[in-house]
Amino acid sequence: MTDETPLDRAHAAMQADPQDHAARLRFYERLAEAEVFLLLEKEAQADGVSPRLFCVDNVQYALVFDTEERLAEFAGATVHHVALSGRALVGMLAGEDIGVGINLDVAPSGFLMGPDAVDWLAVALAGAVKETAERPVEIAPPFDVAPALLAAVGDKLALAAGLARAAWLAQVSYAGGARATLLAIVGVQDGAREALRQAVSEAVVFCAGERTPVDLVFLDEADPVVARLERVGLRISIPEPETHELLQPEAPGMDPDKPPKLR
Repeated sequence: MTDETPLDRAHAAMQADPQDHAARLRFYERLAEAEVFLLLEKEAQADGVSPRLFCVDNVQYALVFDTEERLAEFAGATVHHVALSGRALVGMLAGEDIGVGINLDVAPSGFLMGPDAVDWLAVALAGAVKETAERPVEIAPPFDVAPALLAAVGDKLALAAGLARAAWLAQVSYAGGARATLLAIVGVQDGAREALRQAVSEAVVFCAGERTPVDLVFLDEADPVVARLERVGLRISIPEPETHELLQPEAPGMDPDKPPKLR
């Protein structure tokens, strides 16, 4: 038996109080950020993957496990599988009328996530933040941002060591009069934008309380807006890495944040 995993703990908290909305959100957050192992019909191909599907009450489910040991225990033999992030998994299955069976029969976190929940999570992660090209005409401190959102964004960006120099949160107004909460990420490394956008999306989706719409912008160090943000915005630190290398995927599932194609 494998050790207790973060998904096990999040599932136990959710089951302990089914009415606790925050606990349910935390479970889906752990799933989105986890590496999971998807059971396949055959070896992954360059043009996509074919999940092995199981039917429960006339609904088809793909099976995933949060450790390779749990997948092996379920299968009882060597099987084809692919590793990917939970967020990539729901991105792949969204709109296909396929649910996800998680750790079935091998862990206390065994859970059936229906197709509607898969679609909801994929849409929520994709649409939680809006990347904007508008230039703010006024910048003010983020006086109306919920503490839960501040904490969630800080926690996510703390895991993004080396992907950017820093981030600033502020209240802004645009030329047309619209106001927004703006998160500006400065000095982004090549190839890191999607990972950072996903991190911010998850912070917005899963922080407890009412969701705050957030505009996201990536800025160069020399952009004049950066100097204005440094004066009045709230700085969110991004740690320096000990070592950092961005790797390009070589096969389906090698990039945990990019969904392989469903075949």
